[in-house]
Amino acid sequence: MKSIAKAEHDTYYVKMITQEKQEKLNERMAQLGIREEDLDEHFIRGSGKGGQKINKTSSCVQLNHHPSGIEIRCQQTRSQADNRYWARRELCDRIEEMALGEQSARQQAIEKIRRQKRRRSRRAKARMLDAKTKQGEKKKLRGRIRPDD
Repeated sequence: MKSIAKAEHDTYYVKMITQEKQEKLNERMAQLGIREEDLDEHFIRGSGKGGQKINKTSSCVQLNHHPSGIEIRCQQTRSQADNRYWARRELCDRIEEMALGEQSARQQAIEKIRRQKRRRSRRAKARMLDAKTKQGEKKKLRGRIRPDD
């Protein structure tokens, strides 16, 4: 369920983070031992493209987690509330990565890409090329039958 919040100048915007997502994040923070009391949160002006809207509003969120010493800045959206969610999510990811090391999802994804890009052994390459040659010969046999051939 999306909630609608009233912003400046009587315009409305739809909050992208649902209550369900927020509750899941709170559960994850509790599992990892991250407490709100340990966080120091500041709202600073963003940078980069976006022009006047970015330069005048303090929608960028800076989180400092005192026990681990991790500092996170988040400016994914123009909404301060959404950026608070994304910053906390990034904090959870980093702490999880520190705690689990090689078992973390991010580390496993990196290893998967590394394995995919790794050079094939000579034997594997020879088998692959042999299979391709056989497939090509099969495809040649599918061609039209002509009387002159």
